[in-house]
Amino acid sequence: MTELEKIERARMYIDKLANGINPIDDTVVPDGDIINNVRLSRCLFFVSDVLRQVIENGGMRSAADRKPKKRPLEIPFEKRSQFAYSETPIPASEIAKRINTLADNDTMQKLTYSGILAWLTEIGMMEWALTPDGKHTKRPTKIGEENGISVEERMSNKGPYQVVVYNNAAQHFIIDNLDAILAAENMQTEMQGAPWTKEHDDCLVDLYKKSVPMSEIAITLKRSTSAVRGRLKKLGFDS
Repeated sequence: MTELEKIERARMYIDKLANGINPIDDTVVPDGDIINNVRLSRCLFFVSDVLRQVIENGGMRSAADRKPKKRPLEIPFEKRSQFAYSETPIPASEIAKRINTLADNDTMQKLTYSGILAWLTEIGMMEWALTPDGKHTKRPTKIGEENGISVEERMSNKGPYQVVVYNNAAQHFIIDNLDAILAAENMQTEMQGAPWTKEHDDCLVDLYKKSVPMSEIAITLKRSTSAVRGRLKKLGFDS
């Protein structure tokens, strides 16, 4: 793992703590826990924003070393035809990696595998599932399975584990809908790491009570669907 990847993971943990979520098992932290102290939460959001700037600077810590902010990822249609499709099912991380090779990574942001999963969740092809050991993870829905997404069991030196993979048809589906995936990722990360205000909470609760789909709530509030679900849990709603 590179230093930049470590910083990205650290920021993910801090974001979850700031939103009252245990970053280890994704459970909601009890209201009386010190992590829910308002001043501490604000400090965590501040640290998260500092780390965001470090990440955007390519891991640089000083203004003198700061790199120009990268543009949102764009891949021309002629480039998309060069995507290396695999006949063997591959995970979303590998799909994102192959997509990023088609772009100018020096000037553009990279597509993350979580961006792909978030969009697939929004359109009903992936969903949160509870593993036997009590952890939340993404798994394909029936629609997702019908479109070529499956779960494989693999073996590592630590024992068996499961991985979600995408066959050739599913890879084509993702490339065919790449514009929607990129648009959703750019929009949903606009407010990432920003504190939840009372106005945002009121709007969130109002939309939730009106049975507005999670994907639309996320777009309205410019948050990720996982952030919306986490905040609803924090507010006492079963999302």
